[in-house]
Formats: sequence, structure tokens, C-alpha cells
Amino acid sequence: MNPTLKSSTAIALAFGMLSAPAFADMDAARAFLDAEIGDLSVLTREEQEAEMQFFVDAAQPFQGMEIKVVSETITTHEYESQVLAPAFTAITGIQVTHDLIGEGDVVEKLQTQMQSGENIYDAYVNDSDLIGTHWRYQQVRNLTDWMAGEGADVTLPTLDLDDFIGLSFTTGPDGKVYQMPTQQFANLYWFRYDWFNDEKNKADFQEQFGYELGVPVNWSAYEDIAEFFTGRDLSHMGVEGEVFGNMDYGKKDPSLGWRYTDAWMSMAGMGDVGEPNGLPVDEWGIRVNENSQPVGSCVARGGATNSPAAVYAVEKAIEWLEKYSPPAAAGMTFSEAGPIPAQGNIAQQMFWYTAFTADTVKPDLPVMNEDGTPKWRMAPSPHGVYWKEGQKIGYQDAGSWTLMESTPVDRAKAAWLYAQFVTSKTVDLKKSDVGLTFIRESTINSEHFTERAPRLGGLVEFYRSPARVQWSPTGTNVPDYPRLAQLWWQNIGDAMSGQKTAQEALDALCEAQESVMERLERAGVQGDLGPVMNEERDAEYWFAQPGAPFPKLENEDEEPMTVAYDELIKSWQ
Repeated sequence: MNPTLKSSTAIALAFGMLSAPAFADMDAARAFLDAEIGDLSVLTREEQEAEMQFFVDAAQPFQGMEIKVVSETITTHEYESQVLAPAFTAITGIQVTHDLIGEGDVVEKLQTQMQSGENIYDAYVNDSDLIGTHWRYQQVRNLTDWMAGEGADVTLPTLDLDDFIGLSFTTGPDGKVYQMPTQQFANLYWFRYDWFNDEKNKADFQEQFGYELGVPVNWSAYEDIAEFFTGRDLSHMGVEGEVFGNMDYGKKDPSLGWRYTDAWMSMAGMGDVGEPNGLPVDEWGIRVNENSQPVGSCVARGGATNSPAAVYAVEKAIEWLEKYSPPAAAGMTFSEAGPIPAQGNIAQQMFWYTAFTADTVKPDLPVMNEDGTPKWRMAPSPHGVYWKEGQKIGYQDAGSWTLMESTPVDRAKAAWLYAQFVTSKTVDLKKSDVGLTFIRESTINSEHFTERAPRLGGLVEFYRSPARVQWSPTGTNVPDYPRLAQLWWQNIGDAMSGQKTAQEALDALCEAQESVMERLERAGVQGDLGPVMNEERDAEYWFAQPGAPFPKLENEDEEPMTVAYDELIKSWQ
């Protein structure tokens, strides 16, 4: 268990009740506010109690009900499961079990419920990456209609959806909200601020490459910095052991799929311009028509999954993994690779999730100063040579509450109360303080995070900046996330292992994606929203059309560019 979390038993003891009451209890709510929230809320105590009174009142019809919800295992959800779930139970009389399992297992359970109609969980924290799936299959309750209709009596009046920063990620092309974010984190560029500001390192880099060491704006600069630091002697800074200029992972494992579907191709510049996702071609290389129906993934059908930009993206990742990363990285998964930069011998990481922040600011780590400030910073991700202004430049995870249509109404209502409790303004500032996965504008802009910002390496500055809109989850072009996502790690794994070239692996991937989409088209299971595949044409036809896919550039090495981190931060303020 995360040491920063109180155990559910301790919380229950604080409320004076170890067993779940069969009644809603405002005294328990006040005890929770005293013991757990204190001043860590954007609401006044009076406003907090008003929200708690809503939960007490709205829970009356569901006294003694036992519900089950599920999420993946990250610090934020541990806090929800171990602290907020028992608090909710004590306050409402609804016994909630919040299971924590692997992300892939969450999708598998949800997929089973979709296919069988059996109510496995009463609510899921399901990545908004499935928005295209949910919108097309119509097997989850669209929350816009739910809150106005069947769920109106259990919808918090002060929920304030406009305060959620990720609502565009969970909105379908029909304008309906299908999921409600409960945690968000981005993949950003991570680097050793102290190493980059060291005078000897700066002078040596300038002499070797002819420009200033700084935050790389593009992949050419990232590559130069990776080369510069790999094997460099940093004993003058007290750094012992071998130093590497890049960190990544490459094991043929489901998490390898996230490494690429989480917008790596968009960072290279594969897709089209657009927010939150490129249209008509997205960061998976899937093209849609004017009705948002998928029409192809391969270049021959107007897609970009096997386009020159996609090949460039995969080849660069493999090259940097081999040349500039610890030898063990190629055999690591996402979770194994995550802690490595905090061990103190990595100069930079292109593809670093801000969900690791909480574990990278712990005292006594080699990457922390004695005063509690980090020796590292995070910054916007550099972009590849095919990238154009207006394209997304990275991924943002948005784990979101999802109510299945197959869940009975009373159970869905009880689960919806819990979902709102753990995302409420009363709770969100404290929850964000623990997990650092922001979902609300009011929390990001709070005085508390203004004070805490210097100890979080740029996280707060990023989320307050206008730049954050260029980071987004998988969009609505992907018609069936569970079926298509598994194709990525299997095919790109062949390129990572050297069994196939990047081009061969991506040709196989786009063909596999189209095979799934053709089956969906034949089955007609998604009705007028499902795929209608384009006829195949010569690649040159599509390269001649506006936007993606783009033809191969004669020179994929652009002029390297860097920017001083402190100047970058000033530009955001």
C-alpha cells in the first residue's frame, strides 16, 4: 500500500464505525471532513457540508445496498479504494467495494460485460481511449441524458462539469458525454535540470554540437542530447555509475502497445491537424469519413498506420532504445521501466508519464535535493520531423467513470453517487494532492498547488498552461479499442525484436486493423456509425491529397532546436 495513504481501517476508526452502517449519516460526513479533508478543499466548510448533505439525502433509497466498482491500480485509485470508499460507505450506508486490478484486466471485464450482458461491476473506471467504442456500441449510459433523466435525482447539483478539464475527451461526435474523468496524466518530456544547467556540461555540449544544451524542441535535438550524455563521465557532479541519454522499454508485452498507441505516432507527425485528435486521420493512422465512420488504416485506403511518418516514428524509438538506453530496457515492461529515471543515471526521457510524479518526488531519492525540490523537470515533448503546427503532440490518460447499460438502474444510481463523491469539489483537492492526477480546473488553479508547484518539477505549470490541450487520449476514430489495441504490441513487438523491419511490422499492423474493421462492417454491429472501408488506391493518390498520409521526406534529419527551460516556463505564465 502507498505509505502516504491511510488504511481503510484507520479511516473507519476515525469515523467511529468499523462496520458499514445501514443508514446515511451526516455525523460520519463531518468526521470525514475533519479527519481527512481539513483545509485541503477548494470549497468552504459550509459548502463541503452542503455537498455531503446531498450524498446523505440522495443515498436514502439505497441503504444497505452492496455495490462493486473497479479501476486500474495507480496511486490515485488506491486512495479512492482505501480511503474514499470506506468514507463513502460510512456517510451513505451504501457498501462499496472498489477493486484494483491491472488496466488490461479492466478492459477484459468490461468487454465481457458488453458481450454477455452480465453485470460484473456496477461502474468502471475505464480509459476514455474507449470513447469511440462506447459511442458506436451504445452499451454505456450516455451521461448527458442520464443526468437530465433517469439519474437526475442522484446527480450532485454542484458537480460542475465545466470545471472538468478532460470532458472533450469523453464526448462523442454526437455531443453527448459518455464518461466522467476521475484521474488524468500526460506523457511529457523528463530531464535532469541539474545536469542541463551544469556549466561544464553546457560548454562541452556547445563545443560538440554548436548550439545550446536545453529542452529539445524536436527529435533531432533529443537525439543529440541522448548521444552527448550516454557514457558521459559526470563524476564532477558526484554522479557514480554509467549514465544514459534515454530511457524506454521494449518487451513484447501488452504494455508495449500503450507505448505506441499513446500518441507516439502523433509526436512524430503522422496524423492530421486537430484537437483533441487529428481529423480525418488520427494518431492510430485510422481515417474516418465525414460521418465519423472508419474507412481505412493502411495508406492504400487513405490511412497512415504504415505511412513513412509511422515508419520513422518506430525506427527512431528502436534506434534510441538500442543506442542510448540501459541494456536491460529492451526487456522491460512499462511498470518495470517506470522507476528507472528516479534511480539517478538517466539524462532524459521522451516518453514519461506524469503519473510517476508522486513516486519521483520522494525524499532521499538520488533525483531530489535536500530542500525537497527535484533535480529534474518535465516539459513539453519534442516533436518529429513530420509534425506540423496544430497537430497533437502527446498523450493524456483520462481514467473515467463509465456506467454500463446492462447495470440495473438502482445499482447504477448508487455507483453514480460514489463516482461523484470521489470527483466532487469537496474531495478533489485532497485526492489530487495524493495522486497528482488533475481533473479539475479549480484544483489546478488552487492556492495550495501554487505553493506546492516548486516541488513538482513543472507539473502544475504544464497543467495551467495553454499547451496542455495538445495532449489528448485516443479519440473517436478507433471503433473497437479492445480488439484493435491488442494488435499493436503483437505487431510492433516484431519490429522491436528484429524479426521484422518497421515497415513490415506496420504493414502487418494496418492490415490486421483493417481486417477487424471489415468484420465489424460485415457484422453491422455498430449500425450507421461502424466502418465502411474505402477501396484500395495507389499510395501516390493519397500522398497527393491534403493532409495525412504524408509522403516520405528526402531528409528526415531536421535542424536541431532547443529552448531554455526557464524561458519556456515564463512563456506559459
